[in-house]
Amino acid sequence: MGSFIGKSFGGLFDSNEKQLKKLDSLVARVNVLESEFRARSDEALLATSNYLRERLASGASLDEVLPEAFAAVREASVRTIGLRHFDVQLYGGVVLHQGRIAEMKTGEGKTLVATLPLYLNALPDRGAHLVTVNDYLAKRDCLWMGPIYHLLGLTVACITGRQDDLTQQPSFVYDPAYEDPSGRWSKLRPISRQEAYRAHITYGTNNEFGFDYLRDNMVNDLSQCVQRSLNYAIVDEVDNILIDEARTPLIISAPSEEAANLYVLLDRIVATLVRDRDFSIDERTRSVHLTDDVGTPRVEEMLRSQGLLKGPNLFDPSNYVLTFYLQSALRAHALFRRDKDYVVKNSQVIIVDEHTGRLMPGRRYSEGLHQALEAKERVPVQRESVTHATVTFQNFFRMYDKLGGMTGTAVTEAEEFNRIYKLDVVEVPTHRPMIREDLADRVFRDEPSKFKAVAKEVKALHEAGRPVLVGTTSIETSETISDLFVRQGIRAQILNAKNHEREAAIVAEAGRRGAVTVATNMAGRGVDIILGGTTEDRNPDEWQREHDAVVALGGLAVVGTEHHEARRIDNQLRGRSGRQGDPGSTLFFVS
Repeated sequence: MGSFIGKSFGGLFDSNEKQLKKLDSLVARVNVLESEFRARSDEALLATSNYLRERLASGASLDEVLPEAFAAVREASVRTIGLRHFDVQLYGGVVLHQGRIAEMKTGEGKTLVATLPLYLNALPDRGAHLVTVNDYLAKRDCLWMGPIYHLLGLTVACITGRQDDLTQQPSFVYDPAYEDPSGRWSKLRPISRQEAYRAHITYGTNNEFGFDYLRDNMVNDLSQCVQRSLNYAIVDEVDNILIDEARTPLIISAPSEEAANLYVLLDRIVATLVRDRDFSIDERTRSVHLTDDVGTPRVEEMLRSQGLLKGPNLFDPSNYVLTFYLQSALRAHALFRRDKDYVVKNSQVIIVDEHTGRLMPGRRYSEGLHQALEAKERVPVQRESVTHATVTFQNFFRMYDKLGGMTGTAVTEAEEFNRIYKLDVVEVPTHRPMIREDLADRVFRDEPSKFKAVAKEVKALHEAGRPVLVGTTSIETSETISDLFVRQGIRAQILNAKNHEREAAIVAEAGRRGAVTVATNMAGRGVDIILGGTTEDRNPDEWQREHDAVVALGGLAVVGTEHHEARRIDNQLRGRSGRQGDPGSTLFFVS
C-alpha cells in the first residue's frame, strides 16, 4: 500500500523511480566535478562562493549553478568534518532544493544532505532556514555543519528558545575562534536574535521561527523586526511539523483580569466528584459532563454553600462564566494526567508534546485549562491571557517562497502534503540495503502481564550483550518500566522530558554493548544511535572492536511497550535500529 501511495503522489503522479531518473544527469555532473574541486586549494574553494554569486547576479538561475555548488559543499565537507556525500544524498539534496519532500530512512544522513540545498539557496543572501524539532538539534547541527559553511565563506547561526519564563537563551553564530567559558558549546558565539537572522543560514525550531514572525508583526518600528523575508526553509521531520502539529496555533498573549481564587475554589469542589456517579467521560471526543441526576445537584449545592451560585440553577444565564471555569476544572481532573500530558517543574505546569515527548516551556493551554491544572497541582495560578497575535504552523510555513522537507516517514501522508502544501514526496533509496528484522507484535491480556514479558525479553537481550532501546508513550510509563527493570537487576538509563538536559550523553551511550535505555518518543526523532557508542574521546581501535561485537550480536534491539496513535511514530521508533545497513530488530508488546 505504501509503495502504491508513493507511486501515486511521489511527484505529480509519476512513479518514484521516474522522478529519481530525472535527477540522474544532475548527480552525474556533480560527480564529474568532484576531482576538479578536490584539486582546489582552500582559498580557491572559498572563492567559489563569490564566483557563483556573480553568476547569479548576471542572470544565472540556482538550477544552473547547482552542480558546482553541490560539488563545493561535498569537498568542503570532506575537508572539514570528514564526511563525503553519497550519491543518494545528492539526490536528496536536489529534491529539497526543488521544494519537495525527501523521504530518507534513519541513519541516511539527513543533516548532511541539508547542507547542499541550504548552501545553494543561501548564495543570494536572502536567508535560508533549517527547521529542527528541538533546541538541542538546532545547536548541535549548527556546530556540527558549521565548518562546512565557514570554509565556503558563509555564516551560519542558530536560534534557541526559552527554557522557562525567566531565562531567554541567546542566539549563536558559528565562530571557530570563540571559546565557551563553560566548555560545552565552544565555537558557538552568543549574538542577538536579529544578527542570527542576518546570517546566510539559520537553524532553529518551528516554534521559534513562528513566534519571531508574530513578534515582528507587533513591533512599533520596523527596525525592531528580527526576521528577513521568508525565502527558503527545509523542515526536518516534516510530517511531525506540517501534519501532526499543522493546526497547532502559536499564540502571543498578555494577562487579563484576575480569577485565580475562583480556580482554586472550583478545584476543591471538583476533587470530591466521583467518575460515573458525578460525571461521565466521552473518550472519543475527550469531553467530560456532569451527570443530571447526581453530579449537577451535588455541584450546585457546594457552589451555593460557597456563595458562588447566582441563579436558581447552574445553567441559569447568570452563571455562564462560572460554568466555563467549572468545565475547565472538570477537564483538568478527569482528562489530563501528570507526567503524561504535562509535568510540574519549578512550580510551573509545563506541557509535554504528545508527538515528540518533549517539554514545551512557554506554551499554555487556552480557555482556562492551564489555570485549572495549576490549581489542581497546587502551584501559583497565573493570570488568564488575552490573545494579541496567533498563527498556525500550517499557515506560517505556507508563507515561505520555497519550502522543502525531509523525514523517514512521509509516503503515508503524501496525499495530504500534496493537497495542503503542494509538496510532492520522493522516496530516496538507502545507501546500503536495510537488513533490520521487524518481528510480529506480542499481544497480552492486560498491562501487568505485558510489562512482565517486556522485562523478561529485555533481561534476555541485556544478558546476551545487545544494546536495547525500550520505547514508551509517556513519562509515567517510562518510569514504571524503569522501576521494574531495577527489580530485575537491569540498570537502565531513562530519557524523557524530565531529564532532557542529559539527552546527548544518554544517546551517546545507548548503542554500547549491554546498554539499556528507556525512552519516551523523544528518542523517536532526530536521534542517531551508533552501534558501539559514540566515537568521541574514544580510542578508534577500542571503539571498532566494540562496534564489531555489537554488530555480531545482532545490533540494536528496539522494544516498544505499546503502539502510538499514529503509525508513523511507531515507524520513527523502529527507525532507530538498522541504520546504514546495520543489523537490528524491533518488537512491540501490546495489551
